[in-house]
Amino acid sequence: MEVFLLWHVRHARSADGSVEHVDGAGELVWDEEQGDDLKVLGVYSSERRAWERVDRARGLPGFADEPDCFLTSRFVVDEDLWEDGFHTVPGVVSDG
Repeated sequence: MEVFLLWHVRHARSADGSVEHVDGAGELVWDEEQGDDLKVLGVYSSERRAWERVDRARGLPGFADEPDCFLTSRFVVDEDLWEDGFHTVPGVVSDG
């Protein structure tokens, strides 16, 4: 069974007041270490249901400030992730 997590990104402003929402390819970007805040709005049985929730959330306080900063992530229920564990290298940040 697949489920879809729905996320919203509240971007932090840089020192000059700018906000980067998407990269050069138009993909949503975020960096929690720079103060961006990710929220899970819910877990849905289909991607369509997740995007229906986006339609309802876009007009709500907070979400309305960044109405295009939603994304979904597909997960398979009972599927293991990070099966080989992970290693932390001091001073090195990895995207996974």
